[in-house]
Amino acid sequence: MTTPCEVHLFASSQEKAREVATDILGASKKLESKYNFYNPDSYLSALNQRETNTLDYQTKEVLKQAKLFYTHTKGIFDVTVGTLKQSMQYKTIEEIEKDKERLSAFVGSEHFEIKRDKLHFTNPHTKIDLGGFIKEYAVDNAVKIVKKAKLKAALINFGGDIYALGRKPDGKGFKIGIKNPLNPKEYLQDVYLTNQALTTSASYERNQTVEGKTYSHIMHTDDLQSQILSASVISPTVVQSGVYSTALMVDTTLEIHFDKILIDQNLEIIT
Repeated sequence: MTTPCEVHLFASSQEKAREVATDILGASKKLESKYNFYNPDSYLSALNQRETNTLDYQTKEVLKQAKLFYTHTKGIFDVTVGTLKQSMQYKTIEEIEKDKERLSAFVGSEHFEIKRDKLHFTNPHTKIDLGGFIKEYAVDNAVKIVKKAKLKAALINFGGDIYALGRKPDGKGFKIGIKNPLNPKEYLQDVYLTNQALTTSASYERNQTVEGKTYSHIMHTDDLQSQILSASVISPTVVQSGVYSTALMVDTTLEIHFDKILIDQNLEIIT
C-alpha cells in the first residue's frame, strides 16, 4: 500500500501475533499487486487492456459489489473513473479539461457487465480503477484473517481506513480521533469503536494542483466543489465506510443508514 499501515493485535503470544501479522501482510501485498491500476503487468491492467476478460471468483465478487455501490450512491462511487485518470498526464488545465470532456462519455459502471465468469466492456475506452476500493477491501480481508486465527481483539489501520475488532484488554472500545481537515495534526472529536469500521474522506487527501487549480483525489465527471471538508462514516465494514464517506464528500444529502460525521468549512460538526 502507498499509505502507512498499522496492525495492533491482541494475541496469546508474540509468536501468534507475528504469524497473523505475516499472513495479513502477505494477503495485502497480493491484493495490491493484483489490482494495481498503474502496473502494466497487473491482473487489473490485463482486464483494462482487454488482454483477458476471464474473472476469478474474488474479482467477480469485487466488481459485483462495485456495481451495487454505484447504484446505491446514485452513480457517485464509480470504479470507471479510472477512465479519466489518463487526463491527468497533461500539464495545462485546458488540455486536462478537453481530454476529460472526451472521455466522460465512457465513464459509468453501466459500461461494463459481468456475465458468468466474463467481464464485458461496452466500448474500448472504459477503464476500471479499484484504488478507491481495494485498500478498504484489504482491511476487511485482514479482519477475516484475524477472526480465523481466533484473536479476540485487533485494531487495523490502513492509511486511515480503520477496523476495531472486539475491545481492548481494559474492556473499553478503541478510541479514534476525527482530524481537523484544516490541521490534520489536531483532532476535533473522538469516537469509540467496537466491532466497527471507520473511514474518513477529506479535502486534505492526495490532491493534485495544475496551474493553480486543485484536482481532488475524488474524481468525477462533473467539476464538483464539496461543501464540506471531511466526511467520516462508521459501519460494519471498511468497504461500506469507505464508499459512503467518499460519496458524502460529493453529495451531503445522500441517504445512508450508518452513523456519519461531517465537518463543514466553518469546522462545525454535522451528524
